[in-house]
Amino acid sequence: MSLMSDTAMADATPLGCEPLQASERQMFGPRGLCRLPDGALWVADTGHHRLLRFAAGSARADCWLGQADARGDQPNGGGMPGPASLWMPVGLSRFGAAGLAVADSWNHRVLIWRQAPDAPGQAADLVLGQTDFEAVQSNRGGRPAADTLFWPSGLWSDGERLVVADAGNRRVLIWRALPESNGQPADLVLGQSRMDCRDENGGTELDARGMVWPHGVACWQGDLVVADAGASRVMLWSGWPTRSGEPCERVLGQADVHGRLHNRGHSRPGPDSLAMPYAVAAFRDWLLVAATANSRLLGWRRGQVRAGWLYAQHDFSRAGDNRWQAPAPDSLCWPYGLSLDGDHLLVADTGNNRVRELDLEALIDAG
Repeated sequence: MSLMSDTAMADATPLGCEPLQASERQMFGPRGLCRLPDGALWVADTGHHRLLRFAAGSARADCWLGQADARGDQPNGGGMPGPASLWMPVGLSRFGAAGLAVADSWNHRVLIWRQAPDAPGQAADLVLGQTDFEAVQSNRGGRPAADTLFWPSGLWSDGERLVVADAGNRRVLIWRALPESNGQPADLVLGQSRMDCRDENGGTELDARGMVWPHGVACWQGDLVVADAGASRVMLWSGWPTRSGEPCERVLGQADVHGRLHNRGHSRPGPDSLAMPYAVAAFRDWLLVAATANSRLLGWRRGQVRAGWLYAQHDFSRAGDNRWQAPAPDSLCWPYGLSLDGDHLLVADTGNNRVRELDLEALIDAG
């Protein structure tokens, strides 16, 4: 694996051509990432069931979680689940001032380190979705509730609140304050009318309340944003929801809140359509969206119906993994994760088994 900027990649070997054996440099299908205040970049190396830490400017991981060593690649490290094991980790987020949270998807839980780990194999401090670190059943073996999870995916936190896209339960859970105890229940649910429901679309026809497969979460100029990948749309709430089941105000990627077809049912995408968006991020007055199945990034300004910025395709009508060619310095293949680092955007370029770092200010100014 190599960590490369959009400029430094020009002379690099495309990672899609490299072997996928786990190492300090090689990843397999990374999906989540975030930069912490100490400058370290954490990456969810999903296919190898581990988290990797890269010091600023380094392409070699100096710390890993979920495996006994840098060559390990088995679910839960080949053993039983515990506070230092992982099975298909996906979303990552800062927790508090300098902590780390990960959606440990196939263990149906969120693991939290109050302070960022500084040694391989360091045990997590807290678990959400389960009663303890050894339990890993979806919804704790029963019905969904405020304290259960089923395939959690995206995470977002501003240091005071925590939001989890609970994809398998087709909902988003909100903790109004950072959790402090194992299994602490969420305060609000979106996508369902009650905490004990997990019906697709909230049990009705798709509308402004229900969800199909929520994944990415962000806050954009004070508004909550959720990427509902299963409905090929991005849902936006005006301000911050204050009650469970609150409907979104509008959507991007579809003509209205009832649409759910990829690219609005057309054979080609456009500047107003999406196909399985898995990630969102806010940069100044731009909302950035990973249109994952179209292998491209889009950017909207507030009030825009059509995207005003495009990356990784030559025009808005194009799609295709690496533009149907070999991986290139400016191409993407199924981008799953986005994370802001100042004026730079970190992209989990999942199908190419790499992480990209883009200079947003330069790219957006260039159109």
